[in-house]
Amino acid sequence: MRWLAKSNGLPARRADEVLETVGLAEVARRRAGGFSLGMFQRLGIAAALLGDPQLLVFDEPVNGLDPEGILWIRRFMRKLAAEGRTVFVSSHLLSEMALTAGELVVIGRGKLIAQCSTAHFVSRASRGAVVVRSPEAGVLMPVIEAAGYRVECGEDPTRLVVAGASTEEIGEIAAAHRITLHQLMEQNGSLEEAFMEITGDAVEYHANTQGSVGQRSLQASIGDDG
Repeated sequence: MRWLAKSNGLPARRADEVLETVGLAEVARRRAGGFSLGMFQRLGIAAALLGDPQLLVFDEPVNGLDPEGILWIRRFMRKLAAEGRTVFVSSHLLSEMALTAGELVVIGRGKLIAQCSTAHFVSRASRGAVVVRSPEAGVLMPVIEAAGYRVECGEDPTRLVVAGASTEEIGEIAAAHRITLHQLMEQNGSLEEAFMEITGDAVEYHANTQGSVGQRSLQASIGDDG
């Protein structure tokens, strides 16, 4: 690390500073060949931070890491963003991006498909549904259907899922018929569901099965709301 600092005209103390930043100060004199994957990730980040950049790009930063390493990377990227830096992350792990990113850039076949906040991206693809729990679900279901909504009932006889409705609308229907509710909440789609729906036409290569192999990518920008 000191060699990298010197080759870039930086003082040796900068190497010590970045190793401290990523939590490797105690193993600074160990051979990197004995590092774990998570430690290698930290070492790479330390090297990237040597010049104190204002823009950083992470490519699949959590691949192969254990839960502790993933949590550390997530928190560290947020810390960098909180310092005022721009942090871009390219990843196929959409569940992780949903927990980390504030802004998304979605590219398919070399074209920009979407650029917006993570919350807005998910809401665009979400069909909107309301989950209702009631001890009188058998009475509530036909009442909601009579109002023009599609209702699904699964294995739990007290739980209904109403498509295309808001919590306010279902709450008012239940109140008008004096039906007791134990739960009333919106059911939003996931980032993965939104990504697959919005990028469906941007799949370049299709497999012979029901799944598809596509040339689609997601870049995320981490901000205070991510």
